[in-house]
Formats: sequence, C-alpha cells, structure tokens
Amino acid sequence: MAIAMWFLSRLPASPEVLPIVRVLLVVGLAAIGAAFSLAGVLAFRHAKTTVSPLKPESSSSLVTASVYKVSRNPMYVGMLFLLLAWAVSLWSVWSLLGPLAFAAYMGRFQIALEERVLAGLFGAEYAEYKARVRRWL
Repeated sequence: MAIAMWFLSRLPASPEVLPIVRVLLVVGLAAIGAAFSLAGVLAFRHAKTTVSPLKPESSSSLVTASVYKVSRNPMYVGMLFLLLAWAVSLWSVWSLLGPLAFAAYMGRFQIALEERVLAGLFGAEYAEYKARVRRWL
C-alpha cells in the first residue's frame, strides 16, 4: 500500500505548506500509530495469546483490557495512522487513497474474518464486547 501511495503522489501536486507543519503532522500521526500498534501487541503478549492475524483461530483468550477498551483493532488502527503519516509525508491528496483502501480492505477481508472466528470461539462474551467497543475508533 505504501508503494502504491508513493506512485499516486506523483500525480498533480497538492498546495504546499510550511515544512515544519508537515513534519509535525508526520511525527504526530506516526507516534499515534506506533503507540496503538505497540499497545495492541503488548496487550496480546500479556494475555499470552497469538498476535498473528493469519491464525485467529489460535486465539486463546479475548483481550478487552488496555487499548482494547478503545478499539477492537488497535494494531490495524496503528497501521492506518502510519499510512496517514506516510500520506502527509508524500503531501499529495492522491496518496490519501492508500489509507482509505487499507481500511476498506482490512474491514472487508481481514477484520470480518477475525470477527467470525472470535464469535465462534468466545460467543456471548465477544458479542457483548463487540457491542461495547467500536471496530476502529
């Protein structure tokens, strides 16, 4: 996705801003992204469950503490913020298509699959959690 965003940024340019504004936006978005991703991984490690998105059926516990009180998918939220930081770094309105495509793809193909698996594994507990906490933010 990041490479596609780079190619898109070669299309007609967006109006420039002061470089310091751009840098501050990039650093802020990247820091938020890194914090969400790291908090998600640490919460999974603490619960001693799999971090791998390739095998959601290997989940040994439903993690609802820490950053999982804010988002059901903080690692994906973190990746989205990192892609937003990259889009700001490229400073092209076209590169914003990358984070949008990422969110759409993840929601349709990865998150939906994970939700079905978790519903099967954790039943009513997962349904209650899903009703209480948003998918993204």
